[in-house]
Amino acid sequence: MNLSDMLGYADIQQLSRIADVYRCECNGNSKNDLIQSILSTVSRNDVFEAQISSMKLEDLRFLNSLLFETRNSFSLEDLIARVQHSRFGEGSAEAKAETEPVKKTKKSKRKSGTDEKPLSPREMIAKFKHQGWLFNGFSGPNRYLFQVPNDLKSRFRETLARRFAANLIYTEEPPVYRDEQLLIHDDITQFLHYSYHNEVQLTADGSMYKRFTQQILDRFGVQEEMPAKGAWRFGYGRHFNHYPNRFSFIYDYSLASKYINESQTVLGLLPAGEERLVSRPPGEPEQLYRFWLKLYKGPVTNILALVHWIDSLAVQWVTVESLREVLVPFIKPYYYDDANTILEQRILTMMVHLGMLRLGEHPIHGAVVKMTKAGRALVAGVGMDEQKPVSSRQL
Repeated sequence: MNLSDMLGYADIQQLSRIADVYRCECNGNSKNDLIQSILSTVSRNDVFEAQISSMKLEDLRFLNSLLFETRNSFSLEDLIARVQHSRFGEGSAEAKAETEPVKKTKKSKRKSGTDEKPLSPREMIAKFKHQGWLFNGFSGPNRYLFQVPNDLKSRFRETLARRFAANLIYTEEPPVYRDEQLLIHDDITQFLHYSYHNEVQLTADGSMYKRFTQQILDRFGVQEEMPAKGAWRFGYGRHFNHYPNRFSFIYDYSLASKYINESQTVLGLLPAGEERLVSRPPGEPEQLYRFWLKLYKGPVTNILALVHWIDSLAVQWVTVESLREVLVPFIKPYYYDDANTILEQRILTMMVHLGMLRLGEHPIHGAVVKMTKAGRALVAGVGMDEQKPVSSRQL
């Protein structure tokens, strides 16, 4: 539903609160006057831009988590979790409030009067309701679910895209660039072919012995180095601590697709894997993209929104550095992965491996990226719906 529809279902109390936020001058006792005044005010670009400009970073993060979901409604628990995920950042007041004990001293009492206390998750949700950006359902089981008006979603995306793009540096096509389209499909075949013709032995923890891993990597069209010994690696796959990033993803995809199975001592090829050796299934790019979103959604909770922003902002060649400045504030660090590492290695590089991005080297501006046609089609056609992230136990 659009904003006008949701306002029609709202009670006069909520309409009055929304009208107060936008300083509407109208008859507060007339529901029709309130609705018409709110619609007239919100439709003005200057008012809408001013509202977004006044939003704090954690407000924008929370809003960002709602803009690209294909589902229309959210539970209160889901919204509370999204607010909590929106509060991070080194040195932020929110991070300190969550990690430091409250010191009951006279000095802290005096300071509390001037320091702005962050809103609780429920207060943040109420704030969005008062602005007319979130609405409760109106009857039956839906009364406990929240929705964002569809037309406001579109306006938010368009407005934020303009603001982000204004800070980006676009360039002409670089003299050299990488385009890995179809290579990952070929390397899945190479992995399965090797597993079929060789007895791949597994260690006690279920991972392949290094000599088998290295022999497989040597066959691949995209070369990777084995992870450094003792490196802290976890969260992005079943054996992510043993395998390099791209191969770890190929391995987990093959396991989830039931192409392979792990016995106690040997890696085996299943009938579905033998079929995959003969021919590539239709829709494999979409399957790989969906699986990547699900696999990485645990450590990168807003991965879908980040991919959509890259799709929107990298239609032309754009510098990685300027893209980093725009998107890093929306990326929550994950243990030993800081926001820059997540953007470059877990998102941009993996999108290159999936054939969604081209990565080039500009003689003046350094690293640049651009979405491929195939990548744009994938982003346009695939949403997360209610998909839960994949855990290593499910693989």
